[in-house]
Order: sequence, then structure tokens, then C-alpha cells
Amino acid sequence: MTELRNDGNGEEPRVVVRDRRKIDPETGEVRRPEAAEAEPQQAGETGPAGAPGGSAPAAGKADSDSGAAAADLQKQLEERTADLQRVTADFANYRKRVERDRLAVIESAKASVLTELLPLLDDLERADAHGDLTGPFKAVADKLHSTLRSIGLESFGNEGDPFDPLVHEAVQHSTSPDVKEPTVTTVLRRGYRFGERVLRHALVAVTDHEPEPSAEQAEQTADQAEQQSSADN
Repeated sequence: MTELRNDGNGEEPRVVVRDRRKIDPETGEVRRPEAAEAEPQQAGETGPAGAPGGSAPAAGKADSDSGAAAADLQKQLEERTADLQRVTADFANYRKRVERDRLAVIESAKASVLTELLPLLDDLERADAHGDLTGPFKAVADKLHSTLRSIGLESFGNEGDPFDPLVHEAVQHSTSPDVKEPTVTTVLRRGYRFGERVLRHALVAVTDHEPEPSAEQAEQTADQAEQQSSADN
């Protein structure tokens, strides 16, 4: 198709030839419609916006849109990263809490079973004190004590230990100048603990410190004893 164009400056019209054939005469391939309709841009031709080729404003707008899109993507990436970090921290705390609760349940179950076995240990201790725990029975008792110790059961309450109200239960009291502090002098029932948990307090007799009497007090006591003896006679 031939088209005449007049630039309005008094010169001869410029002839523009548009090739609208759908088949390329050289290659024989089918042309795309946009390729057939496209018109070559003449060098120095003024675009709609008055700029050469009309491409400068479009390029600036494309760069601006690309920068805004990149900033939006960066913001979304930061938000998703923060969300992922928060979820990861929450899950780690959840796993720690579940593991802590699981261990607490196991420890509680062990402590419950060990508490039920304490009367049996008392019977074995009394039998050993009376000399009845001999032969195969002693071997079984020793194996039982060894197994319970390996699990974590620990006995306490021995004569001569300082009195501790957190683990000892005093049922008898006496005084003596031979001790410097409240001391366990008799163990009536042994105590047991499992880890940091006290399964049973030890029943003990406690002796408190009694200051030694002075010479004057000793003399007065002797006189009182002599007078009482005379009165009795």
C-alpha cells in the first residue's frame, strides 16, 4: 500500500510504502499481524510527546514502575522473613515445653512407684537388723537396693548428721553438752529422696546443745543432791 504524506513545509510529498502482505515473499513464512502492521520509525521523527521516537517518557515510567515493584517485593520479603523467624521461635519454644513436660511426667511416675516400694525397704532393713536377712534373700535384697540406687533413689538419715527440718522430722528431743548444734542421735525411720524431691522425711531423735554448768552451778547442784540425800535418810 502506498501513502502520500505532506509535511506542510512546501516540499514534495513523501511516499511511504506499507507492505501488508501476509506471506513473506523471500522466506515464504507467514508474517505475524503485528509485524505486518508495524511501520519503521524514521530517525528524528517526533513522537506523540514531542520527544525523538516518543520513547523517553515511556522508558522513565517503566524504570519508575520497576523500582516501585522491587521496593514492594523487598518489603514483602522482609515481612515474610520476620513471620518465618517468629514461627520458628514459637515452634522451638513449643518443643522445649513439650520435652520438659514429658520429662516431668516420667519423673513423677518413677517417684510414685518408688514411694510404693518404701515400706518393702523398711521391712528389709528391719530384717537385716535382726539378722534374718541371709543367704539368697540377702542377695535379692542387695540387688533390689542396687537397682533402686541406679534409678535415682537415695536414702538419708544417719546418726551424727546435723538436724535439717527440711528432710528430718524430729519426734524426740534431748540436750547434751557433747554436741555443738542440734544433732541426729537416733534414726527411727530412714528417709528417702528421688533427685530433688523428698519422698519421705526421716523420723529422728534430736539432741540439742546444752552449755556446761559453771563451777558455782556445779557446787550448788552437788549441795542440793546432798541435802536431798540427807532428807531421804
